[in-house]
Amino acid sequence: MRILLSNDDGYFAPGLACLATHLSAIADVVVVAPERDRSGASNSLTLDRPLNLKKADSGFYYVNGTPTDCVHLAVTGMLDTQPDMVISGINSGANMGDDTIYSGTVAAATEGFLLGIPAIAISLAGHELAHYETAARVAVELVQRFEKNTHTAPWLLNVNVPDVAYEQLQGTEVTRLGKRHKAEPVVKASNPHGQTVYWVGAAGKAQDAGEGTDFCAISNRRVSITPLQIDLTQYGQLDAVRSWMGAAA
Repeated sequence: MRILLSNDDGYFAPGLACLATHLSAIADVVVVAPERDRSGASNSLTLDRPLNLKKADSGFYYVNGTPTDCVHLAVTGMLDTQPDMVISGINSGANMGDDTIYSGTVAAATEGFLLGIPAIAISLAGHELAHYETAARVAVELVQRFEKNTHTAPWLLNVNVPDVAYEQLQGTEVTRLGKRHKAEPVVKASNPHGQTVYWVGAAGKAQDAGEGTDFCAISNRRVSITPLQIDLTQYGQLDAVRSWMGAAA
């Protein structure tokens, strides 16, 4: 089995190294990741300059671009054969609810999915980030399950793993995305030149975090697996917009 591994924290990130080590025991793994931390890059592609592909001493390839660039470059230009799966992670922190819109981790997996490849984004949900091994073991189990039970169409799975020892996990739950309150205000500060600068504020607290959501699963020490889709069409408003467009000006 051939796996393309990427992330958004950069090719030097501990979560990436941990995941690569575990997956290499069961699959042929190629790592193509950003040269620096590109958290929050979402699905952006670099179109205003060429991309460089380099190889680190670790054997990982890295690109001076976004997570999406990495997967796109690897699948459409670098690799001789298409991978059987694209996996992105292990992200240093959760990607739940609204986070998925901004997440470079999810974006890397999404690019694989858009190219017709089953894809998984995996994140360690916590603040201490002490148990990458737990998330890596969960990823290995998912890959092994995929090998035994393939699906007729590619899936895009967003996986969040509690930051606890593997033995403390309370199972796995297939979930939907929850929702946060709106983000905290930007933080105003001054740079060394006395100029006013702004830092994007922290994400808001969970608002929709009830039973069945990714937030709820994580709070109960369960692995959250959310299938994602790319179609942004709001089907419930199609008739309303048609009516609005047909109304007299």
